[in-house]
Amino acid sequence: MDHEDLRHWSKRAADWTAEYHAGLRDRPVRAPLTPGAVASALPPAPPEAAEPMEAIWADFERLVPGAMTHWQHPRFFAYFPANAAPASMLAEQLVNAMACQGMIWQTSPAATEVEQVMVQWLRAALGLPEGFSGTIHDSATTATLSAVLTMREQALGWQGLAQGLPGAPRLRLYASEETHSSVDKAARLSGIGQENLVKVPTDAALSMRPGALAGAIEADRAAGFLPAGVILCAGGTSVGAFDHIADCIAAAKAEGLPVHVDAAWAGSAMICPEFRALWQGIEGADSIVFNPHKWLGVQFDCAVQFLRDPGPQVRTLGLRPSYLETAGREEIVNFNEWTVPLGRRFRALKLWFVLRAYGLEGLRARIRNHIAWAAEACEALRALPGVEIVTEPRLSLFTFALEDEAATMALLARINDEGRVYLTQTRHQGRYVIRVQVGQFDCTREDVMEIPAAVTRLM
Repeated sequence: MDHEDLRHWSKRAADWTAEYHAGLRDRPVRAPLTPGAVASALPPAPPEAAEPMEAIWADFERLVPGAMTHWQHPRFFAYFPANAAPASMLAEQLVNAMACQGMIWQTSPAATEVEQVMVQWLRAALGLPEGFSGTIHDSATTATLSAVLTMREQALGWQGLAQGLPGAPRLRLYASEETHSSVDKAARLSGIGQENLVKVPTDAALSMRPGALAGAIEADRAAGFLPAGVILCAGGTSVGAFDHIADCIAAAKAEGLPVHVDAAWAGSAMICPEFRALWQGIEGADSIVFNPHKWLGVQFDCAVQFLRDPGPQVRTLGLRPSYLETAGREEIVNFNEWTVPLGRRFRALKLWFVLRAYGLEGLRARIRNHIAWAAEACEALRALPGVEIVTEPRLSLFTFALEDEAATMALLARINDEGRVYLTQTRHQGRYVIRVQVGQFDCTREDVMEIPAAVTRLM
C-alpha cells in the first residue's frame, strides 16, 4: 500500500464513517457478549505475502463493527461517554497523517505550543484563575498518578527518586470512598501502598467530612506516619458525589498538604457558570484533572491536568539526558517532563478544532440539555410502580433499582440484551443499582426518554 492507495482508501473510510454514524440508531448499542468469537475468526499466524486491501477491508466489515460496543451510539448511557465529535475526528485524521512524536519542543513545536494555548483556553472556560498552567495526558489515571508521585517526593524531601522507599517513613494519602479506583491504583503504583490510602468518612451527601480529614491526618502524625497529600472528588464515577472542596482544601492546607482534585467527568460541566458552585473553592487546589474526552466531544484520549505550580511535578517526573536537550533552549517547555511517558501524541489539535467548531456556547447547550433530559428521565422512572430512585441526579448521573436485587440485575440484563439502550451497574452502600449517565454528544431528548420506555417495556 502506497500513498496513492491511501488517498483512495481514505475516501472510502470517510464514506464508511458517515454511513456508520448515520446508521448507529439501527444497531444494538452493545455487542453480543460471546468471548472468543472474533479471535477464532482470525488466522493463527500472520501472512507471509502481502494481501490486497480489498480483502483486508472486507474482513474488517465482516468481523469488527458487529462485534463492537458502539460508544458513539446516541443511546449509550453506560459508564461515562468517550465522545468523538466530527471536528475531533477530522483533527485526529490530520494528526495521524503527520504522525509526530511530540516528546520535546523541537520534535514538534506546534504540538507543544498549541497544547500550551489550549490549556489556557480551557482554564478560562472553566473559570479557573490565571496562574494555573497544565498539560494533556492520555487519561485521568495518568494525571492522578503524576500528582501522587509528586506528593510522595515532596513529602520525602525529593529523596525517593534516588534512594527508593525502603527505610523511608510510612506515607499516607487521604481520599473518600467515592473517589475513582484510579486513586487506589496510584497509591499502589507509587509505592505508597493500598493500606496507606486512608478512606475518610463522608456525610449524608457522600461528601468527605473536613473534620474527619483533619482528624485522620492528626492521628496519623501521632502514630508516626508521614501524611503526603489529599485527593478530592468532584463528580464521583459511581453516583456523582462531590466532596466539600473548599473546606477540605482548607483542612489540607492547615496541615501543609497538597491537594489533587479528580473532576474527570464533571469538570466539563464547569464551562457552564451555574454549575461551578459544585466545586466551590477549586482555586485552592494544587492539581486538577478533567477529561474533555468524556463530555466535550474531544475523543479519547485527552485528559487535562491543571497545575498551580508545575515545578514540583517537573522535578518529580522530569529527566533530561543530553539527547533530549534543545540546544540554546534550556528553559523551553518539554511536556514529557510533566508526565510519565516520554512519547507524546499531538492531542491538542482536536481540542483546538472542537472548541472552534462548536464554540463554548454550543458545548454549554449540549451539557445543559443532557442534564435537563437526565432529570426528566429520572422523574419518568420515579413515576413507575416498583422503581426507586436510589441516588438523585448529580448533573446528568443518577441511579435506580427495583425492590429486589435479583430483579434489578435481571432487568439490567434484559435492557442490555435488547440493545436499544445501554446502562451499567454500581453498588451504592452495598446495594446493587442501575446507573444512568447522559452525555453522548449526539443524543436527543427522544433517545434519553427511551430509558424509562425500556424499563416500562421490560420490567
